[in-house]
Amino acid sequence: MTSQPSKALNIAQSLLAITFVGTGIWKVATPIPELAAKVPWMGQVSPGFLYVTAVFDLLGGFGIALPSVTRIKPGLVVPAALGCAAFMSSAIVFHFSRGEAVNTLFNFLLVALSLFVAWGRRSKAPIAPRD
Repeated sequence: MTSQPSKALNIAQSLLAITFVGTGIWKVATPIPELAAKVPWMGQVSPGFLYVTAVFDLLGGFGIALPSVTRIKPGLVVPAALGCAAFMSSAIVFHFSRGEAVNTLFNFLLVALSLFVAWGRRSKAPIAPRD
C-alpha cells in the first residue's frame, strides 16, 4: 500500500508534469496573437523568447515525468524539479520587473510544488530504478 507522503508526491509530480508539458505544447501550437489575447506578455516579448520558455516548460515536464514512469534514472526527477523551481523563480522576477506581481501567485505555487517533489523524491520517497 502506498503511504500518504508518497501519494501526495505522486499527485504533485503528476500535476507538475501535466502543467509544464501542457503549457509548453500550448505555447508552441497556438498562434502568438491568440496567446497574447489570453496572456498579454506573450505578445510583448520576442517569439524566440516565448519559444525558449516553451522548450523549458517541455523539458521540465518531461524531466519530472519520464524518469519516474520508465524507472530509468529516476534520480533525474530531483534536478528536473529543481530546474522547474528555478524556471518559475525566474518567471516571478520577470513579472515583478514588469509590474505584474499580481500574475505571480501560480508561479509561487509551482515553485512550492517543484521543491516538494525535489525534496520528496530525494529523501522521503525515492523511486527505485529498474532492475
